[in-house]
Amino acid sequence: MNHHLDRRRFLGLSVATAAAAALAACTASTKPSTVAAQRMTASDPAVADHEAARPSSGNTVTQPLQAASLTAAVAAKTIITWGYNGALAGPAIRAKVGDQLKVDLANGLKDPTSIHWHGLALRNDMDGVAGLTQDPVAAGGSFTYDFRLPHPGTYWYHSHVEMQRERALYGALVIEDPAEELVYDRDWVILLDDWLDGITGTPDEVVKELSGGMSMSGSMPGMDHGSMSGSMGSTPSPSAGQGSSGMSHMLMGSRSDFLGGDAGDVKYPYHLFNSKAPDEAETLNATAGDVIRLRIINAAGDTAYRVGIPGQKITLTHADGFPVQQQDVDAVVLGMGERIDALLTIREGYTPVMALAEGKTGQALGFISTGTGKKPLPAVLPNKLDGTVVDGGQLKADPKVTLADKTPDRTHDVHLTGSMMNYDWGINGKRFDMNNPYGNTFDIKAGERVEVKFINDTDMWHPMHLHGHTFQVTDGGARKDTIIVRPRQTVTVIFDADNPGQWLTHCHNAYHAERGMMAVFSYTK
Repeated sequence: MNHHLDRRRFLGLSVATAAAAALAACTASTKPSTVAAQRMTASDPAVADHEAARPSSGNTVTQPLQAASLTAAVAAKTIITWGYNGALAGPAIRAKVGDQLKVDLANGLKDPTSIHWHGLALRNDMDGVAGLTQDPVAAGGSFTYDFRLPHPGTYWYHSHVEMQRERALYGALVIEDPAEELVYDRDWVILLDDWLDGITGTPDEVVKELSGGMSMSGSMPGMDHGSMSGSMGSTPSPSAGQGSSGMSHMLMGSRSDFLGGDAGDVKYPYHLFNSKAPDEAETLNATAGDVIRLRIINAAGDTAYRVGIPGQKITLTHADGFPVQQQDVDAVVLGMGERIDALLTIREGYTPVMALAEGKTGQALGFISTGTGKKPLPAVLPNKLDGTVVDGGQLKADPKVTLADKTPDRTHDVHLTGSMMNYDWGINGKRFDMNNPYGNTFDIKAGERVEVKFINDTDMWHPMHLHGHTFQVTDGGARKDTIIVRPRQTVTVIFDADNPGQWLTHCHNAYHAERGMMAVFSYTK
């Protein structure tokens, strides 16, 4: 699938649904939840008023999406999975700032579904968190997402029900800036994904196995990932991985110094670049000297990717849709849910665009070709990208998008807690329960400057995402909606409470979120 555009021609989490017992392991910083009547819910008139005040181009972009089972090929292997419009990734949606986006979703699955629009500041009842901001779209049912696009950048959409994102229920969303200052010839949307569905099992089978944790396979040094206690919510059957002989999906020994230790929990047979494995890599045709804008999206469930071009630097321009102070690097690391835009000047011949699975084996791969030279085999390409390597959270915001100086009106400490032993994850010692979504709520009010301290009490890295807002890393850091928080470290961010409603924050590791690492930022009156 060629998600690219000739600039000269025109100028897509899972939600835990099982009830969980309260886990008391650390002191929560949040105040007790206010009563439901005080919450500014998605149906509050303030939500509609705020949406109506967004700038409008007067144009409407429409895109039908049908979620359904489909047959496809991954690395020449026939699989049955779930996706949009019969493809391994949904259509790339392109629009401009101020456009109204109207998406008619038809659910052809046997299960309920929904769509989350990752990174967008949109009206709360369009955010797609089934059970919190909207009712799930029932099997055979339909729903129309209809909202205005307030800011430019590279975003994506994906199902937000259980493990559906770990199939193919996702796609790219690009919002063009009518006042774009970057100069480039073409852009190329790159969707990266770790894939196992239909090859070694299903995402639900992986969750079932991981839910057994390490407790049934003996003590493992270094595997205590924090302080959580209490029941696991479900007990796997012996076939789900009791003991090392049954652990077909759990990954042991993955390590990344860049990420601060353990790199991931799940073994994947393939890493995909626009739905293609390396041996069938997609090729973008270009002319030597062309400047290509790479719009890189990490849609994976459990894998960070180190992206670069061997022997050539790329210029980073945007993180999670917002401009940064440009930096030339040898590679950039994206956690799950993150996006990076970069500029690349094309050399003669074949240029490999490599996405190495950080701390794991394997890579996703694409090529840019000028029509000369010989395409290299994946096996002969280097298996490392060294030199200057950064992640989006280490970049600095462009002054045009830096938040104004203001003393925070309130601070929330968001402790990331959990145990690999039982594979339970949580926030402030509590596992999220969709039957009681306000049980561990962080209250805020419209107009406030909010400071959030993501405090990682575990020995595992977590890419933390906040719905409906773009925060800024303190001390002039990048504007982002998803941030890597390394083991035993604290990342402090600020944001303006300027989008009323109820908004989820969660780890964008699909398995950590499914096992409870989520909470709600709740606007109160």
